[in-house]
Amino acid sequence: MKFITLLSLFIFTTVVHGKTTLKVGVLAPEGTSWANNMKKMGKEIEKATNDEVKIKFYFGGTQGDEPDVLKKIRIGQLQGGVFTGKTLGEIYGDVRVVEIPFTFGADREKAMGTVKKLAPYFDKEFSKNNFKNLGFFEIGLVYFVSQQEPKDLESLKGLKIWAWEGDHLVSSMVEALNLVSVPLPLPDVLSSLSTGIVQAAYAPPLGIIALQWNTKIKYLLDFPLAFSTGAFLVDNKAWDKIPAATQKIVQELATKYIDEVNKANAKDNEDALAAMKEQGIKFVKFPKSDNDKSMSLRSGIVKKLTGKLFTPGALDQLSKAMK
Repeated sequence: MKFITLLSLFIFTTVVHGKTTLKVGVLAPEGTSWANNMKKMGKEIEKATNDEVKIKFYFGGTQGDEPDVLKKIRIGQLQGGVFTGKTLGEIYGDVRVVEIPFTFGADREKAMGTVKKLAPYFDKEFSKNNFKNLGFFEIGLVYFVSQQEPKDLESLKGLKIWAWEGDHLVSSMVEALNLVSVPLPLPDVLSSLSTGIVQAAYAPPLGIIALQWNTKIKYLLDFPLAFSTGAFLVDNKAWDKIPAATQKIVQELATKYIDEVNKANAKDNEDALAAMKEQGIKFVKFPKSDNDKSMSLRSGIVKKLTGKLFTPGALDQLSKAMK
C-alpha cells in the first residue's frame, strides 16, 4: 500500500513538474517593438511558471516564411507561430472576413474592436483545427505602395503587384482592380521591387518599413485597402501537455503582452507613415467617387469568396459585430 502511495505521488509530481518548451516561428525582425515585447512575454512566462513553460522565439523568418512555419508545426519541429491572415485562413478560412478589402476604411479602432468581438467565435474554430489561439494582433491598415503614381482606382490597372502565393482573398482583390498578380514568398518582394519583377506591393506601414520596401517605392496610396490581423497560435498537442493552472498563467501573460504589442504596433504604424513622408514618398489621395466604387468592388469579392474561403455564417457574425 505504501509503495502504491509513493508511486502515485511520483506520477503526480512528474505531471505537475513536467516542463514544456514551445518553439515559435515569427516573421517580425529582431529589434522591433513586436519582437521585444514577445521576448518579455517569454521571460515572464518562464518566471511565473517556475520554468514549467519556456518559449523560444525564432524571429525574422529564420524558420522560413509562414507556410514553412505551419508545416514545421504539423510535423512537430515547432510548436507555435505568429501568423497573419493568409496563413490563418489556411487553418480556418472564416477568420479572413475581417480582412475583406474596403470593409473598415481608415477606421482601425473599429476594425480591431470587431476582431475582439469575434475572437470567441474564431477561437472555438481554431481549437477544432488543432490550435490554441493565445490572442489576436493588430497589424494595421494595409496600404498600396508603388513605383508609379496612381491617380485613382482605375489607374492601377495593369500594374504588376506582389501577391502572397496562394492568398485567395488578395488574388480576388487584384483581379477586381485589374492588377497583374505576381505571386512570391514574402522575403523575395524587396529584391523583386529592385529588379522590376513587381512594381507595387501592399502592407501595413510598419511592415513596409521593417521589410525596407520604402527604399524601393515612390508612392503610397492614402486610401487603406484593408485591415490586417494576426494571431499567436500554439499546437494543441503541446498546449494540452501544460497543466490547466499553468495554462491560465500563460494565457494571462500572453494577453498582457499581446496588448502591449498592439499598442506599439498602432504607434509604429503612425511613425512609419510619418517617416515615409519625411523620406519624400508621395502620399496620393483618390477622388471621393472612388469610395463608392470601392464598395462595389467589395461586394464582388464577397460574392466570389463566400462558400469558398469563408462561410455565410462568418459574414453574418461580421455584420453583427460591426453593429
